[in-house]
Amino acid sequence: MAPPKTIDEVLLAEIKQDLAERYFGFRKLIEEDEMDLAEKTRQYSFILQKRISFDLIRIYIMLKDEKLIRAFLVLINLNDMLFYDPYLTESLTIAQRVLECQRFRGLTRAARFRHFFLDCYENLVFHAQLYGKKIAQLREAQGVITAEIEQFHKQHDMRAIMSFLHSLGNEAAKGLQGGMETGLTEGLDQKLRLTPPPPIEALLPILPPLPPLAKIKGALKEMSRLAYTRHPPAFLAIFEQKETPCPVERR
Repeated sequence: MAPPKTIDEVLLAEIKQDLAERYFGFRKLIEEDEMDLAEKTRQYSFILQKRISFDLIRIYIMLKDEKLIRAFLVLINLNDMLFYDPYLTESLTIAQRVLECQRFRGLTRAARFRHFFLDCYENLVFHAQLYGKKIAQLREAQGVITAEIEQFHKQHDMRAIMSFLHSLGNEAAKGLQGGMETGLTEGLDQKLRLTPPPPIEALLPILPPLPPLAKIKGALKEMSRLAYTRHPPAFLAIFEQKETPCPVERR
């Protein structure tokens, strides 16, 4: 039968339990915040991958000529040729695919082409603004988690905790401290150390603010006029009607 515990041993056990509950409770909150940040990053990337990509791809297809595309990107201060592939402007099949289920405004084919090009840019500006707001939210969340981790490490320094337990003068605490190999405490501290989440810039592309349509409308109209003359009849035939058919759902 084990001897009854002394008051010091009971006190030490309670202190250790309290420290453990505080440690793992705080750590769990941080880990939940990190999981939430990762999920939001995944969700917000949808705006980039599905909406902005389609806006840009439609614009690339409409402009067709790579020189016009590069001029367009310079005009809107977008240095990287995001989602660009020369094959996009060469394939009529891709063009028909990304222009499915679209409505065109205008009395003539040329007018419908021009209006749709401007509409594509207006959609791009809207989705880029929405994406920018989401990026700002992610940056704020990343900063909060980084601050939480810094505070966590200040409050839960393993060497300080072990030194505190040892200072209680309890034989059990002394045995725990004395039985550790050299550097074990430091190694445990490094093993349990939390790493701040990477900057949002390392996870998702950052888009610059795009100029509003009204500011560059004249330049875009001229690009549209030039692009219209460089498309083959098969592509321009898409704008013969005021809308394109929607894809039939496959079963």
